[in-house]
Amino acid sequence: MDKKVTVIGAGNVGATAAQRIAEKQLADVVLVDVVEGLPQGKGLDLTEAAPIEKHDARVLGTDSYEDTAGSDVVIITAGIPRKPGMSRDDLLKTNAGIMAKVAAEAARYSPDACIIVVSNPLDAMCHVAYQVTGFPKNRVMGMAGVLDSARFRAFIAMELDVSVENVHAFVLGGHGDTMVPLPRFSTVAGIPITKLLPADRIEALVDRTRNGGAEIVSLLKTGSAFYAPASAAVEMAESIIRDKKKILPCAALLEGEYGIRDLFIGVPVKLGSGGIEQILEIDLEDAEAAALQKSADAVRGLVDALAALDL
Repeated sequence: MDKKVTVIGAGNVGATAAQRIAEKQLADVVLVDVVEGLPQGKGLDLTEAAPIEKHDARVLGTDSYEDTAGSDVVIITAGIPRKPGMSRDDLLKTNAGIMAKVAAEAARYSPDACIIVVSNPLDAMCHVAYQVTGFPKNRVMGMAGVLDSARFRAFIAMELDVSVENVHAFVLGGHGDTMVPLPRFSTVAGIPITKLLPADRIEALVDRTRNGGAEIVSLLKTGSAFYAPASAAVEMAESIIRDKKKILPCAALLEGEYGIRDLFIGVPVKLGSGGIEQILEIDLEDAEAAALQKSADAVRGLVDALAALDL
């Protein structure tokens, strides 16, 4: 492979992301974790699966950031996961400390990489990574919108009994209870779902999307979602590595777009080899704009709380 992706955190999300990257033959993968033996074991296991899955991507498990040198993309999943009854916001202090450490190491060895943040609370963790690395804003982004939109798409497809390939959905805002799914921009084969479903069913799907992560946490009881988050991060990485220029909803640093400044918020962006190559602004109705501002206010509260932490 002529590309290299580092995945920081060898837990369920990180290991699944490494698997998807290798099996898609996007890049060689370096899987990093502080737990001795964990990344090495999972890396070796993935390597032994390669002959069966028929790919030649190399997967290296390590606890040394020196092995990550020269990465094109760094996916950060490190941090403690949510547990039942725990909100993403509860994770702020612990995961901010972890993010500051791992992002600094990633930047030290891969100064030209794009960073994709997956750790929660995601929008706030993007701020930590941005500040610690000193990278330009186009090379630091958060995964949330791709995941939230995928959940919305899945629920729409289930409701209408249609292929997920026909469904496109749009979710803005922070990755949490204040996210803003936009039904009028969500379609099935180009038809807005507002033409296919009654308002009460759409609202039920919106609510389920907002609580999609918590629903899985409540079912698993001892962990949180990992298959879909890993897939979402890898879709972003693929668009960057292959310069696909996909339009994807990602947490990006806004500097006046949508009337929001100095916050990482989920908005549609064009992802290519330069990272975030364009932020797309769409006209929102008053209620949608108000909901996005409410979501931004929630993220700002977390960012303000970060300022009080000694990282």
